[in-house]
Amino acid sequence: MTTPLVLGADAGGTATRVVVATLDGRIVGRGRASAGNPVATDPARTATALGAAIRDALAGHDPGRVAGGVVGLAGVSRLADPEVAEGYARRWSRAGLSCPIQPVGDALVAFAAGAPADTGTVLIAGTGAVAAVLDRGTIGPIADGLGWLLGDEGSGYWLGLASVRATARALYRGRPSAPGSLGATVCAQVGATEPDDFVTRVYQLDRDRIAALAPVVASCARTGDPTAADIVRTAARRLADTLLSLHPAPGPVVLAGGVLTGIPEIRTAVQQRLVTELGRPGLLAGDGAAGAAWLATRLVAPDSDPAIHARLLAG
Repeated sequence: MTTPLVLGADAGGTATRVVVATLDGRIVGRGRASAGNPVATDPARTATALGAAIRDALAGHDPGRVAGGVVGLAGVSRLADPEVAEGYARRWSRAGLSCPIQPVGDALVAFAAGAPADTGTVLIAGTGAVAAVLDRGTIGPIADGLGWLLGDEGSGYWLGLASVRATARALYRGRPSAPGSLGATVCAQVGATEPDDFVTRVYQLDRDRIAALAPVVASCARTGDPTAADIVRTAARRLADTLLSLHPAPGPVVLAGGVLTGIPEIRTAVQQRLVTELGRPGLLAGDGAAGAAWLATRLVAPDSDPAIHARLLAG
């Protein structure tokens, strides 16, 4: 008998990741492509990226074996547009998938990447930032998630933007940047050291290039740059404020996204605040695509053992 498979996808503001797994939690395929947020990027491009990642993950497997799939999308609301939804449906079909594919908000996938439960609270800090309450598998109240223009405080984009703002101001004040400092490092990344040229170049950068400066801020903070250290502290405070504004109820609190998983100084500061305010530090999420595969597993087999969740995330 042919063993059924499930597919999980995590389409975020920086990258799209897909896994294919068996119903007992063994990951048998992985795929990766470019940004998958159809709000921040052209939906035709994000649908294409998702299709490419699905094809890679299915390499060597019969797509007909996939019994169900979940796609977590930052910007899932764009699929309310019939034209956008049709573009995604075409990509799934071209990958050979005929099973039900359920698009869900990225908060559900991020939470599932940290806990097998269906009720709790999640804080995501990646390219953007958002917190959400989950109630029996549905998204309830949300804090932030307002995008690069209106919010996303403490996110990767927010960190990068804070670094270029601080650098621009220092350049116009005529303050030289010491080698290895935040200002010097950001100037090198942008490719300009004169104030007017620096600002012009920054306005020409794609948003993901600004978000990519987040690790630069963290690195400079570690080497003692006071401006970078202040940006990191402020990011952690704002992220914790975002989560705590939802007054998390009993249940798992999951911390997800590249900023929280990849910048230990921010993660530690947020967790210390959560211990003070909630009495627990929160659970660190693993692979979002594996979390989506857990949701897909529960779609196909609703009574799946939570041990399968642990196996998927360990994989």
